Amino acid sequence: MSQRKFAWDPIETASIDELRSLQLKRLQSTLQHAYRNSPVYRAKFDAAGVHPDDCRSLADLAKFPFTTKKDLRESYPFGMFAVPREQCVRIHASSGTTGKPTVVGYTRNDIETWAGLVARSIRAAGARPGDMVHVSYGYGLFTGGLGAHYGAERLGLTVVPFGGGQTERQVQLIQDFKPDIIMVTPSYMLAIAEEFERQGLNPADASLRIGIFGAEPWTNDMRRAIEQRMGLDAVDIYGLSEVIGPGVASECVLAKDGPTIWEDHFYPEIIDPDTGELLPDGEVGELVFTSLTKEALPVIRYRTRDLTRLLPGSTRTMRRMEKITGRSDDMMIVRGVNVFPTQVEELILRRPELTPHYQCILRRNGPMDDLLVVVETRPDVSPDSLAARAAAKQLQHEIKAYVGTSVEIELRPEGGVERSLGKAKRVLDQRPKTP
Repeated sequence: MSQRKFAWDPIETASIDELRSLQLKRLQSTLQHAYRNSPVYRAKFDAAGVHPDDCRSLADLAKFPFTTKKDLRESYPFGMFAVPREQCVRIHASSGTTGKPTVVGYTRNDIETWAGLVARSIRAAGARPGDMVHVSYGYGLFTGGLGAHYGAERLGLTVVPFGGGQTERQVQLIQDFKPDIIMVTPSYMLAIAEEFERQGLNPADASLRIGIFGAEPWTNDMRRAIEQRMGLDAVDIYGLSEVIGPGVASECVLAKDGPTIWEDHFYPEIIDPDTGELLPDGEVGELVFTSLTKEALPVIRYRTRDLTRLLPGSTRTMRRMEKITGRSDDMMIVRGVNVFPTQVEELILRRPELTPHYQCILRRNGPMDDLLVVVETRPDVSPDSLAARAAAKQLQHEIKAYVGTSVEIELRPEGGVERSLGKAKRVLDQRPKTP
């Protein structure tokens, strides 16, 4: 296979002044486009007493109102589009499991932009000419599968468009086709690794060199566990359908130090999730994005609910974001303590008797909430064994010590925690619904 590498886009290493100048020009154009062509944005700007002409610097963006998922749901299905629906060549949507789905439209230029950004992301992950990409993200209304597919094709790679599910056959084709790269959620990568082992195969002996993982928060401990088990480089790709899909930001395999935000297309801010106050780079808060080049559905100050901080560029001029390990809407409050699933995951991964398959179950015991952590033991460790019970007791102690709340631990054998074919459902709320 050729070891030749792909060339970077010039903007990736442009000067800060060049990048900021391009961002301001594109921001001003986007604000004008949204105000002229989206009745929702015109009403929001007017209600806030701002006009696109008020944006004379990047700092002026803070004068403009936030966009939330609620705005998209209230304008369902196409009310926030800034082009006639007939000019859209593609529609994607969220699953809508917690309400109406959020619907996103794409013009032909939007699709071209998106494909280019995913191609840039795959290249940053270490792709080489001639590589084959096995796509295990779901296809359909979910943006993952088609986003990965178009990006890999744009880069000139060979795509295996498998999608999610049929894990046994996934392993068979990975063995037969020998792809170099896999694009999948980290939780489903674990299911694929398990299937390799069930078939008596060592997953680290597979052809896969790179794993590009996204669509759910995952920790650096999870990265190390996957890399050791699969024998590949695991990199993080970030995106969300409301902003465009996968490819908003992505890690460079050379550094693995958090996803680089493709700032020529998306302007990031960090805010206090409670007050909405803008926070400086380096402080942890909620990530907010403004699209700079989208036509069908521009988003202005979209609140992602993802918690992170902005860091200086390393391999590129553009800023990085610290790896997403929690969301403000995934946060559990247990007896007054803020708990994120990834905090629990990090401690589970320290216990060799346990697997990364777990679920946090919120319950109510009288007037107080409590948390049950259900986790599987390794296939060669019985949940009733002394080793497993000792591991559970140690995990319970560490959660109390490091997270700050008491929990119960329930051990289950292999397969006791439902597998996800896409995004893992880490939190199950069994508390009674209040009228």
